[in-house]
Amino acid sequence: MRRIVAYVITSLDGSVDDPTRCFPPDVDPDKPQPPTFDDVLIERETALIGQQDAVLLGRHMYDEWARYWPTSDEQPFADFINGVTKYVVSSTPLTTQWGEAEAVQGPLADIVRDLKALPGNDIGVHGSIQLAQSLLAEGLVDELHLAVAPVLDPEGRRLFDGLPELQRLTLVSATPTPGGALWLVYRPASPVS
Repeated sequence: MRRIVAYVITSLDGSVDDPTRCFPPDVDPDKPQPPTFDDVLIERETALIGQQDAVLLGRHMYDEWARYWPTSDEQPFADFINGVTKYVVSSTPLTTQWGEAEAVQGPLADIVRDLKALPGNDIGVHGSIQLAQSLLAEGLVDELHLAVAPVLDPEGRRLFDGLPELQRLTLVSATPTPGGALWLVYRPASPVS
């Protein structure tokens, strides 16, 4: 059966709104270096998206990314996100065409159940913080991947804000990177139904 796999770039203290604050895309080699998205993080991300043939996006993220990714050369994610099937949680029709995209609506548990019942590989949740928060709150995430930057950021939303109750997770792996980041993989301690 397919799995819902959430992937989030976060600061050490959980800020998730702006990944470029954690890992700036362009740095000046003549100045002290902020953390970068190093080779190990790229390797982990490549392996993750290689297991996915669909993504679940929130409407805001879909609209924002539909303007950015079609002309981006940030690999490997650009080729992946431009070519993958996108299911967009939205109560209104999509107004922007971006590859194979379909609006889905209804209770999240029903959307997830229906998508997981389709044939295919894992379904990724990338960006879409409000959607990721809702999926986590409802216990609908099968696996959580965190790219944790070695920075503290007082700005922005926190991924785990608003959880209705304690959730226990099982650590699957923790991979340190040369830039001081960690790639953490967790699964719910109790299987997702």
